[in-house]
Parts: sequence; C-alpha cells; structure tokens
Amino acid sequence: MAGLELALALAGLLSLPAASGLPLRPGPRDEVLAAALQRLREVFDIEELPPNVLPRKKPPQFMVDLFNKVADANGITRSPGLLESDVVRSFEDRVHLDQYHFYFDISAMEKGERMLKAEFRVFKLKRTHVPRRSDMKHFCKVEVYELLESGSKPQKKHLVASRLLSLYTEGWEVFNVTQTVSKWVGNSSSNHGFLITATHVFNNRIEHNLVKFAKSQGTLQESRNALLVLFTNSNKQRPPSFIPSATKQEMKPAKNDASHVPREAQVIESRNAGMSRRPRAAEIPSVKSQVTACHRRELYVDFHAIGWSGWIIYPSGYNAFYCRGSCLFPLGESLNATNHATVQSIVHTLKLSQDISTPCCVPDELKSLNLLYFDDKENVVLKNYKDMVATRCGCH
Repeated sequence: MAGLELALALAGLLSLPAASGLPLRPGPRDEVLAAALQRLREVFDIEELPPNVLPRKKPPQFMVDLFNKVADANGITRSPGLLESDVVRSFEDRVHLDQYHFYFDISAMEKGERMLKAEFRVFKLKRTHVPRRSDMKHFCKVEVYELLESGSKPQKKHLVASRLLSLYTEGWEVFNVTQTVSKWVGNSSSNHGFLITATHVFNNRIEHNLVKFAKSQGTLQESRNALLVLFTNSNKQRPPSFIPSATKQEMKPAKNDASHVPREAQVIESRNAGMSRRPRAAEIPSVKSQVTACHRRELYVDFHAIGWSGWIIYPSGYNAFYCRGSCLFPLGESLNATNHATVQSIVHTLKLSQDISTPCCVPDELKSLNLLYFDDKENVVLKNYKDMVATRCGCH
C-alpha cells in the first residue's frame, strides 16, 4: 500500500499550480514537494539519482528481453513466479584489450542484498578458417577460470566451469559462477576477473586463437559484449508511511536557495512554468460522487514529469490506479466486500452505533511493477516492486 499512497500524494503535488514566470523560491510548498520526492525515492529504493544517460548508452539486449518476458509494456508483472529474484543486475566487461580476460565491477550491489545466482554470459564467435589437417577435431574444450591475483604471469587461477564447444558455431554461452561471485561480494579485493582458455581435444594443446569471444571494441559487437548477471533479493525494510510535511531537518530546502530543491522538483517546476494560477479543486465531494459506488480510477505516474526519464529505460510511466466511491448498504457482489464490511455497513445503516462509519473503498488486489533502469554506475538493473498497481477495488 505504501507505494500506492505515495503515488496518490505525488499526483496531488504535481497538480499544484506554479507561479507563472517566477524563479523557483523554496517555501512550505517546496518542503512538501521535497518530502514527497524523497519518499518516492525510498519507495523505489533509490538513495541517489543516477545520471541522465539516455539515449547515449544502449542497454544489453539480454536485459531488454528479460524485461519483456516478465512484464508488459507498462511494466506490470505478467505472472508471479516468472522471476524468482526481486532484482537482476547486469555488469558489462571492463577489459577491452585482452581477448580472454574479463573483469566486472560489482561494487554497485547494495548492502543487505542477498545473491541467489550469478551467470557469466559470453558470446562465442564462429571460426571461419577451416584447417587442412585431417586430425583437427571439430570440438574444443572451453574452460573458465577465476583469476586469483592480478598482474602476475603466469597467472594463478582456479577452474570454475568447462564444456565442449563446436568450433564452427556461434552464440551465447552461459556459465554458472554463483560460488565465485559470492566470494567477491563478501570480499571485493578478491575480484580479479575471469580468464577463458580453449584447448584442442585431441592433444590437450592450448591455443588462444582457437576460439574468439566478442568484445566491446566496436559498435557492431556492443550487443554481444560479455555480461555478468546477478539475481538477488533485496532485504531492505519498507520505509515509513509518507507524511505530507517536511518534518525532518535534512528534508527542508534552504531558504532562498533553489539549489537545495531536489532535481525532480526543479523539473516539475520548469514543466509547470508559464501555467496560470487556477483555484484548487474543492476537497468536499459533490452529492453525485458521494453515491457513486466503489470503483477503480486511473492514476498515471509519469517518470518524465518528475525528471526520471533520463535513466529509466522501461517503462516511461505506469498507471497505478486508485480506488474511490461509497460502500453503502446493500453491498453488491461487484464491490468485493468482506464479511466484516457487510456487517459494518448494516450496523451503520441501522444506526445501531453512532461511531460506526461506512466501510472504506480500498484496493483489495495489487500487482507488482518492474523497472529497467541505469544505476549510478551505468549498469542496467531490472527490479521488481511489490504492491504498486491496484488491479481491483473493494469495500473493507
């Protein structure tokens, strides 16, 4: 419910008018806006806003395909259980010269994040030259080693995985490196990367030119760049409920200092600049709305409006929906009322107690939201956020 409550609060703030043509001056309204945006970052588990990297950086196709598999175009989860982890992090290879050495900086992992599985994904290129020697086999043994130290030759290494591969096919090869990466997570200084070797099957002779793997030197091979993919669960506690006032000192913008207003607030103010002031909508509902039965209404959260479109890849926004309407007796089946709500509505209608109000119209079914985005180190992350979209309303 916390994510939905915030979306409602933020939507109200975004609808507040701005002074036409006037510079941004922090005040009580800005304190509320700053607090709301800070709460939004907490809901989306973002301590610092990543840089605006779109559209100059292309996300790995594997991550885009994974997003499309687990979510629809709006980021709503297609089916629970398709993705066993809450977070999928991808790290691109940082070694551009050595054809067989791969290094991944995994320092972007957050504290308390529990790793479930790690995959080393590398694209094997097809061998085009066919040797004349009749004893040359069509298969080779590819071995993945963890480098135990850096800078030494010969390098100390530990075998992680191996398999037989055809010399004349190409495609992605995926190696399970969970145990090795778990060690790196616990001790970052032990991360010296991976080394891949290819060996002839018939005489165990190592030949480094036997098989080649895609690297990121050229734009044509950018989509084939090696990846380290981590599947993790976030164990962070749900942040406290949003209170629409800047009660914390660190949330308050400095007086007459626009630089202390969050970047999202400046984007919102800039977007609203030039709009004429208009009276706020009356908070007291009309008679017609009072008798409207509980139902679901649209509530679109636009990431462009809050200045997040530069680093969120998909989706551009989502419909959180919200519930509104009355829960008067008799409660029909369409209102999805609980037994408790039915009894409460009867007691209220018969005025058996002066203190009993009608049941509330609230979401009684929620779905999760998936975001594909760049983190502050330009790694691509797929994260699942629970209870973000109201799919059904009911009287409770």
